[in-house]
Amino acid sequence: MAGIWLDVLDEIARTCNTHGRGDLLQTVRNKRAQLLDPKLRVLVVGEPNQGKSQLINAIINAPACPVGDGRTTVLPTVVQHAEAASAAVVQAPQVSGRPAAGASAATLVERTPLALDQVAAGVSGTVGRRPGGGPAYVEIGLPRALLAAGLVLVDTPGTDQAAALGGAAEVAASTRADAVLLVSDSTRELSVAELDMLLHVTRSQPNVVVVQSKTDLVADWRAVAERNRQHLADAGVAAPLIPVSATLRLGAAAIDDRDLNAESGFPALIARLQRDLTGKADHLARASVQAVARTVVEQLAAPLRAELATQEAEEQSGPISRLHAAQREVDELRRCSTRWQNTLADEMADLLSDIEYDLRDRTRQILRAVDEAFDTADPLVAWDTFAEWLERSLVEAAEANHEWLIQRCDWIARRVAANFNRYGYDVLPPWSMTMPADLGDRLPDLERPRIDRFTTGQKLFTGMKGSYGGMLMFGLATTLAGMPMINPVSVGIGALFGGKSIRDEGKQLLRRRQATVKTAIQRHVDEFFVRMVRDCRDATRQVQRMLRDHFTGLTEELQEAIVQSFRSAKQEADTDVALRDQRQREIRLKMTRLAALYEQSQQLTGARSTPVLLEPRA
Repeated sequence: MAGIWLDVLDEIARTCNTHGRGDLLQTVRNKRAQLLDPKLRVLVVGEPNQGKSQLINAIINAPACPVGDGRTTVLPTVVQHAEAASAAVVQAPQVSGRPAAGASAATLVERTPLALDQVAAGVSGTVGRRPGGGPAYVEIGLPRALLAAGLVLVDTPGTDQAAALGGAAEVAASTRADAVLLVSDSTRELSVAELDMLLHVTRSQPNVVVVQSKTDLVADWRAVAERNRQHLADAGVAAPLIPVSATLRLGAAAIDDRDLNAESGFPALIARLQRDLTGKADHLARASVQAVARTVVEQLAAPLRAELATQEAEEQSGPISRLHAAQREVDELRRCSTRWQNTLADEMADLLSDIEYDLRDRTRQILRAVDEAFDTADPLVAWDTFAEWLERSLVEAAEANHEWLIQRCDWIARRVAANFNRYGYDVLPPWSMTMPADLGDRLPDLERPRIDRFTTGQKLFTGMKGSYGGMLMFGLATTLAGMPMINPVSVGIGALFGGKSIRDEGKQLLRRRQATVKTAIQRHVDEFFVRMVRDCRDATRQVQRMLRDHFTGLTEELQEAIVQSFRSAKQEADTDVALRDQRQREIRLKMTRLAALYEQSQQLTGARSTPVLLEPRA
């Protein structure tokens, strides 16, 4: 029967070696040697003054461990079989380095024999213990049948409230215990520290018994025992509770009273120890291997799970995330390219419309001023002054319009460059647009229009035509009165009509001259407008081409850099994904094997549970 659990234990050892855990491998090897040893090592633990030493004495029916007189157990006491009563202090040397090759633990310890009457002093640590040495314990040998069967009892120093949690488990591991007896007297219920101790011990030691001592001192010890069993059930500690009285046991042995011995409760405790002793190679070994498997699997699986979690975290911030970031940069550059091209086209179209409207508005103001001026002025008199004013006004309009063109082009360049702000450097083109020095020379020449003058001959002829009609009309009228046709009245009236004709003709000629000048100026301003609009369109297209070429080149540079970054990130991500997938397969394979090993160990006792660390991930 030993072959089954031994094979599982050897497989556990090989698994520890495969995972490079030499510490766990040594623990498994120690457990293997312990389980193959026919002796049953029972560790007796508990808080001070609970009757641990007296319990051991009552089990073997011999005063092996010193009790009473306020004695304190400082060194652990190992009680085992010997042909004759003997005692010794066993002390390991102070470890300062690795032991010599071939040296075993048995050859390294120092044994100091003790007289039987010095056992109490040895247990208290005042005799036989060399200062500056390593850990020590007192070894007592007695010729007892129960001990000869292979039972070894270990009395431990009492653990206080602060050390109750971890101390017992550490002692249990260091002494390679096969069973643990936690002693708690009947004067009170199990304390929180004792329950914590039991929870800690049962994680690595499957064979734990709670011994409720000193039942002879408490009348209602059965009620205390029932409450303690409830506490154990509530805490999830699967440990039996056996009430005993060492005083009744020793008294019954002294008078050979079987009923009193049965009342002491020790027969049940000794029967449990004998059953563990005979079943060590089977049932107890299986449970121990199961506990070892759980501990080993949890410790081996924990770093694997942590590594998987770390890889998931690295996936969010490693090469994969950098690949996604590079892909986002490529997409963002594509959107940026579309945005700046649309911005440039829209702004340039708006600029052409605004510049043309601005120049049209300025020329209309000039034309309105011309109309107002020549509604009253005579071109013959004011032409030279007016021509100078018109030339100056057109030049000012052209300069103002061109200045606005320069400002708008600079604003458009900055507006387009704003699409590249996320790339963190100045992307404005190295250009400067200034006012042309020959802007005045580009204006069309103003030609003096042909203006009709009212000459003296024209005035004389006009006056004669006007006076003839008046004189003839009034001369005929006066003939009816018996006067001749040419008389002073008709001559005077004719002179009046001649003067009026001259004045009317002069006004008509003035209006024709004004209309002629207005028309000539309108043609001149229209020619100015067409020429300036053409120049502005040419300048705008040049700026647009320059900005287009500049930002296209910039986009190509950014695209090349981002694409190169994307390729590098993709290559790195592909490599990282391949390595991560391979490592994750290895981890899952190891965890599957650990789960199979754990399941195999659970089958030794018929259990079918899975450790939490091996549950599948969501």
